[in-house]
Amino acid sequence: MHPLDRPIWSALTTRQRALAEGGARALRYPVAVTPFADMVDMTPESFAALGTMMSGSEIAVLFTPDAVTAPAAFKTVLAETGEQMIGTPVESAITGVETVRLGADDVPAMMALTELTKPGPFSARTHELGTFFGVRIDGELVAMAGERMKPDNYTEMTAVCVHPSHRGRGYAQLLLGAISRQIVARGEIPFLHVFSSNASAIALYRRQGMEIRRSLHVTVLQKQM
Repeated sequence: MHPLDRPIWSALTTRQRALAEGGARALRYPVAVTPFADMVDMTPESFAALGTMMSGSEIAVLFTPDAVTAPAAFKTVLAETGEQMIGTPVESAITGVETVRLGADDVPAMMALTELTKPGPFSARTHELGTFFGVRIDGELVAMAGERMKPDNYTEMTAVCVHPSHRGRGYAQLLLGAISRQIVARGEIPFLHVFSSNASAIALYRRQGMEIRRSLHVTVLQKQM
């Protein structure tokens, strides 16, 4: 199987294995980093292994090639499809606008922006998965993008978001170019995920030179209380 067919499992068993929690049947990232998890297969034993790692209202987000049918012990919070896109976005520049590297001190602003724009799961320690760049206007963080999963020789671009009041100015293209440039410089291949229903984002990424590699099932599970 291609490493991008099961990107979460591939990442947690290759370049990000140091972050992996779990065992032979189920793995996940630390909850404070991201709620992503996966199983070696869809057997009851693997679902049970996943369940032992979850408590309270915690969720597990799975990216899988096939639809997930969870046992009764789980509640399916979301079941959608996403497009996995691959390629190197073209670089761009905006006069008078520079990208800035984001770090721990920027987490409150990053959390606020992702809460507003909903690009996908973003937690207090997500920025630890790789480099994040942002655009600040008058001191306010108005756009950002960064790195997340790192399966095999691939690096995922993530949290591509722009404040609603600052859209249409090319900030997303600027940040995608900056992130992909450093990924390619390390000899890695950029990719990203976007919900199949997000036609405008898919069109943006296509204009940037990316192509759909395949569709994946995005499933969010929660243990029944």
